[in-house]
Amino acid sequence: MRFTTVPNLVTLVRTVGAVVLAVLAIGERSWPLLIAAYAVYWIGDTADGMVARWLDQETRAGAVFDIISDRACTSLCLAALLMLKPGMAVPLAIFLVQFMVLDTMLSLAFLLWPIVSPNYFATVDRRVYLWNWSPPAKVLNTSAVVLLVLVSPSPVWPALLAAAVTVMKIASMIRVAGLVSPTR
Repeated sequence: MRFTTVPNLVTLVRTVGAVVLAVLAIGERSWPLLIAAYAVYWIGDTADGMVARWLDQETRAGAVFDIISDRACTSLCLAALLMLKPGMAVPLAIFLVQFMVLDTMLSLAFLLWPIVSPNYFATVDRRVYLWNWSPPAKVLNTSAVVLLVLVSPSPVWPALLAAAVTVMKIASMIRVAGLVSPTR
């Protein structure tokens, strides 16, 4: 299992960049720095996966590194967003718990099968893949709540979306648990 790959370097650079920018955004209470942090995180997260596939350097270690790095970026970017939009505490808290706990466990479940990353979960269960790692699901699961928080005048709609994503993650976890159950 290789760890020193070009995509892992991209993951490292995007994580350090996004974390530094998010910490600066917190310290400066700065929207431009927060937007830059999210841009580095989201563009870098897309780039590391594309580079891994283009260079045929996908590894299980790289997938885990990506999953963990996503959590580092998200936690600090959300801390800055919460500081800048304290009225959105409820939807951001729902999203943070869902992403840090439920989505982490779900994303790491790929390790139970001989696949290289969650991106190949369709070979295990197509429905869980479509709900969680298909391109539309990735956009919905990682950025929709944040974007809705930015444009919504009320926390109600972002909270409802965060709750809906949480319900979908719970349903996915139940389905995955059934796949690994010794009774099946």
